[in-house]
Amino acid sequence: MKILAIDSSAVSASAAIVEDEKIIGRAFLNVGLTHSQTLMPMVDSILKLSGTDVGSIDAFAVTNGPGSFTGVRIGVATIKGLAAAENKPCAGISTLEAMAYNFIDRDCIVCSVMDARCSQVYTAFFKCGNKKVTRLTPDSAKPIAELEKEIKNLNNSVIFVGDGAEMCYNMLKAVCKAELSCLNLRYQDAVGVALAAFSHNGGFVSPDKLGVEYLRMPQAERELRKKELLK
Repeated sequence: MKILAIDSSAVSASAAIVEDEKIIGRAFLNVGLTHSQTLMPMVDSILKLSGTDVGSIDAFAVTNGPGSFTGVRIGVATIKGLAAAENKPCAGISTLEAMAYNFIDRDCIVCSVMDARCSQVYTAFFKCGNKKVTRLTPDSAKPIAELEKEIKNLNNSVIFVGDGAEMCYNMLKAVCKAELSCLNLRYQDAVGVALAAFSHNGGFVSPDKLGVEYLRMPQAERELRKKELLK
């Protein structure tokens, strides 16, 4: 099975083609450009340079949240369009889960954390080992301070990954058993998106069924509701 996967859920963007868990092509950029500028050129590039016809892709995958509201929408819309044009199935993968696949070759517990602003993070815990990733907790949005209790309850050291990793590590390293992931494994990558899609087996849906998982409502909607309550 050949999967084309993308991620645009945060500042970085990536695209990958993975066939039967073998990486055929991969591109990653973290240069601050908008995803509308980088995403499709990366997809076109790996298709052309790997000699892959988009018609040979069996399924598509994308991080569908949590993350940047705009970035998630761009990624999901892109994959819906590609999958619909080829009449192929697609999968929405948790951004936090995709990060954990960076450690699929290591026996460890991963704490995926994305900066959700206001001293909060999007987070989830995963157990990696035996070439598998097992979810330990659901995706959630919570204050960083709440992670201390969760990590202590695990009675094990954790590896912080994600764009909130350094922030959480600096805040909690004195009170928890924690490790900061190295830079080349810290961020979500389209290869992890594809590997997660492979592991989900029956998790593919038709393009019209692919949705987003924000965890929190967008800032604009929160502000609107706040104003309505003050009326």
